Amino acid sequence: MKVKISHPDRSNEFTTGAYSDGVLVDGFLFISGQAAVDFKTSAFILGTIEEETHRTLQNIEAIILEAGSSMQNIVKCAVHLSDISDFDRFNQIYSQYFTGIKPARTTVQSGLMKGIKIEIDCIVKLDM
Repeated sequence: MKVKISHPDRSNEFTTGAYSDGVLVDGFLFISGQAAVDFKTSAFILGTIEEETHRTLQNIEAIILEAGSSMQNIVKCAVHLSDISDFDRFNQIYSQYFTGIKPARTTVQSGLMKGIKIEIDCIVKLDM
């Protein structure tokens, strides 16, 4: 059985596409690619790579908390950077969100929409 998990600030007034923020199945939470978005308006909040990384990870954390878990249960992340030369600056912020065993991760340069600098999707293993 699949359970849809949405960002707690997602406005029902705005739709963003044919996907769920998160899908919970068999103790795993699969989070769709997240970016620096204001979920009340569905508008991207553009800024520096540091600012967008913080906002993106805060959005991911809100979805995980909505599912009753924490960032420490992320087991895998896929990170898309619009400019791979931002890697070191991104990584400095990203590392602040994890203690202990860090998630497995893939980081690539990708063409991203509407000027965003980063998109992250992840898999979370919930405590059962």
